Amino acid sequence: MIKPADIPIEVRQVAEWLEKAGFEAYLVGGCTRDLLLGKTPKDWDFTTNAKPEDIQEIFPDHYANNDYGTIGIKTDSEYETLKVIEVTPYRTESGYSDARRPDKVTFGVSLEEDLKRRDFTVNALAYRITTEELIDNFAGLDDLKAHRLATVGDPNERFAEDALRMMRAVRLSAQLDFVIDSQTMVAIQNNNQLLKRISIERVAGEFIRTIESDTPMQGIVFMEKLGLLEQFIPELIICMGVEQGGIHKYDVYEHLLRTMQAAADKNYSLAMRLAGLFHDIAKPQTRRTGGKNKQYTFFGHEVVGAKMTKKIMERLRLPRDLTEEVVALVRWHMFFADPDEISLSAVRRTITRVGENNIENLLNLRVCDRIGMGRPKEQPFRFRKYKAMVDEALRDPISVKMLKINGDRIMELSDERPGRRLGYILHALLEEALEDAGKNTEDYMEKRALELLEIPEEKLAQMAEAGKQKQAEEEEKALKNIAREHKVG
Repeated sequence: MIKPADIPIEVRQVAEWLEKAGFEAYLVGGCTRDLLLGKTPKDWDFTTNAKPEDIQEIFPDHYANNDYGTIGIKTDSEYETLKVIEVTPYRTESGYSDARRPDKVTFGVSLEEDLKRRDFTVNALAYRITTEELIDNFAGLDDLKAHRLATVGDPNERFAEDALRMMRAVRLSAQLDFVIDSQTMVAIQNNNQLLKRISIERVAGEFIRTIESDTPMQGIVFMEKLGLLEQFIPELIICMGVEQGGIHKYDVYEHLLRTMQAAADKNYSLAMRLAGLFHDIAKPQTRRTGGKNKQYTFFGHEVVGAKMTKKIMERLRLPRDLTEEVVALVRWHMFFADPDEISLSAVRRTITRVGENNIENLLNLRVCDRIGMGRPKEQPFRFRKYKAMVDEALRDPISVKMLKINGDRIMELSDERPGRRLGYILHALLEEALEDAGKNTEDYMEKRALELLEIPEEKLAQMAEAGKQKQAEEEEKALKNIAREHKVG
């Protein structure tokens, strides 16, 4: 049961003010569920028989939070989860023409009527702080003890009211490590097409929260089995049953899920988990039979995969910086796959491509990739070797600011003025330093800068962009070959 000591003073004060004014006040939803599970709630929500105008009068320091009467009560708490406590009037809802929002909301009904509109039984538990009374009208406690998710009433009706609840069921299952009730699962399968009526931003929100859980693999498995995954990432479905051969124990689909789960097990970032899920997503399109000592080859899958990953993340309208980070990890995830032919200059160039902050993630992704193959060892020796090379490369010049010369010095040595030409010279010098770190001395840089000053600007631009141009040419060639043989691009 709920211990009074587990409820913060800020939450108690809101309840006391409402009750002193003659109204009922019940903690409801996720916070009550989490308290019963012995977890610390991430937010606090009350439901009450007070109407919106009553709540606003009781709490002058507030703001209206949505169109459904929710009022955000501001507190002086130093804790982020307690700075705003939400209070919503009892309400009933009717008419769900868009399968997401009610067409009509009525305030002032009973607590019982309010709880009937909730999504899952474990979220329909209400707790009155002042009397320590727990209201459980829908056997939510039984489901909580059984670690089971079931809807309040007919699941088909609940999902018709709000189709996003299907994704929420999967997300809560992953977050809480709960099973989904069989009747609820059947209803999701029967109604999964309704998900297309929900905005992609809301679907993506539940997807991301699932990926951020401790058991994202469980969540993705449920999404696929229930027909939800194909509604927004059909590219993953295509990976099912695609054998890889060689050292891989699993098909591409299971390998992707296991790599993602390995990243979650190590508590890695969202970007790392998404990179694990998408890193081999182009293998179905790039698979060929044969190859030296291999049943299949997947030439260029990291190039095509980066393009596919970008399209998926843009479709989900995920943040640009997150998209760029994941795409870079997918594009370069094969870099540490070759144990024999990795030079320091190659490591330096890779650092400039993925960014200094991402290079360790690239190494860690390789470890997760190997775990996802079903290999018990994480290549500790090779990992240490790669890490040592990265540490050494990070001491070498990998950006213009690390050169032993700068724009001011070049202008001192010549009549050059600020502009594009000066930038081209610095980047041309960086290209040389990336290839041979020993050239990054004051003497060489100054001498070479004077030589570069004699070269036409167009040629300088080509020299400055040599690395990027070579990479672009290689990728274009790979994509053309793959597109010609497999009709992808």
